[in-house]
Amino acid sequence: MNRKVLSIALSIALLPPIWAVASGHLGVRFGATALICAALYSCCEGQKLRGIKLSTGLLLGDLWAVLTLIITEHLPFHPDVSLYITLFIMGGAAVLLGALLHKITSIPAWLCGLAIGLTILTLTSPSGADIIPLPVQIGIAMLAGIWYVGFVGDRFADLVYKLIDKKKAGRDDS
Repeated sequence: MNRKVLSIALSIALLPPIWAVASGHLGVRFGATALICAALYSCCEGQKLRGIKLSTGLLLGDLWAVLTLIITEHLPFHPDVSLYITLFIMGGAAVLLGALLHKITSIPAWLCGLAIGLTILTLTSPSGADIIPLPVQIGIAMLAGIWYVGFVGDRFADLVYKLIDKKKAGRDDS
């Protein structure tokens, strides 16, 4: 194992569990969503500017999921036909709008946010105990994934790596 892998492993072992525990206390039922979004962040090699575009895309996808479900529910066709038509339009529109807004958003993140939002919203029924509406909970978890697990996790791993490297360099000098 190299020192970089060990520092990343420590970051992943330490930070996501803190979010998993804290998210429940914050009223966010979908804390695991942060892990999906952190993985998306890591695919972009931790670039801060990219984190902003990913955040925008994920939140637009979350909103898109809500709009998709509302539109689907109000179409007068068979539910399967309504779903197909809505996903056809909303998926295509997300790509076209994402291309127009490429300086501030990420199309893959938008589509990922849409998929996450649709999955959670269609498989979960709101509970009277939900103080925070479901799409807001999803958005909070998405941002926690990008900024806490992803960005802060990268900075933490870099710090650990530098400390390990410095310690090893001190031993090599002896």
